[in-house]
Amino acid sequence: MAAPFATEQPSLNRAWRAFVDHIPTILLIWLATAVISGLGVMVYLAIALIGLAISGGNVDTDVSEIVVTLSGVLAQMGQLPFTLLSNLVGVLFVAVPALYYEQGETITTAEAFSALLRRPLRYLLAGVLFSLSVALGLLLCILPGLAVSLVMPVYVNRIFTTDVGIVDALRTSIQSVYSSEKGLTFVGIQLLVGLLVIVFTLCSCGVGALIAVPVATFYIQNAAYHQGVLR
Repeated sequence: MAAPFATEQPSLNRAWRAFVDHIPTILLIWLATAVISGLGVMVYLAIALIGLAISGGNVDTDVSEIVVTLSGVLAQMGQLPFTLLSNLVGVLFVAVPALYYEQGETITTAEAFSALLRRPLRYLLAGVLFSLSVALGLLLCILPGLAVSLVMPVYVNRIFTTDVGIVDALRTSIQSVYSSEKGLTFVGIQLLVGLLVIVFTLCSCGVGALIAVPVATFYIQNAAYHQGVLR
């Protein structure tokens, strides 16, 4: 059951206040994703450089090419766990607003990461399912993939605030967005907000994304409840 204020008319001021209340949590999420991603890059570069060093000392050209290719594959494999973990932590940017409007209270850093660690496998599998669905949709004339990508706020909300299976959560999220009376209005709001975020980010040389993205996620979650896409 969502908080009473979740269904109220969304506004920039409301989203801004929610963002300000969650600044410590959001900063730690940014820091965690940056550190994890940075470690992944370091592992990738270390393995790749070792491969280059070994191949450079080998006079056999064929063997050198094999070593370089193998080191590239190993580098990708070494970076993969960090990529998955970074994406897992990054989903909190959407999950925190979802939990906030569901519970009606500011989500602390401890609460956010506690929710994440409570069912990490569920969230990883949900992310894989969503990514595969979007990728498949993009292969099918692009538009289906874009359509699926626009249900992400609803999908993440259901994954974090309910016990519905991940497949059913995706199916019902798609139905909620594209079968509800104001679903297309919600889609339009997302597109408009996304455009504004892009413009603000470009005008601020990328720095504005640190503020625009989280404010937008709070606004969109509020809009989903207000439009009846989430209940």
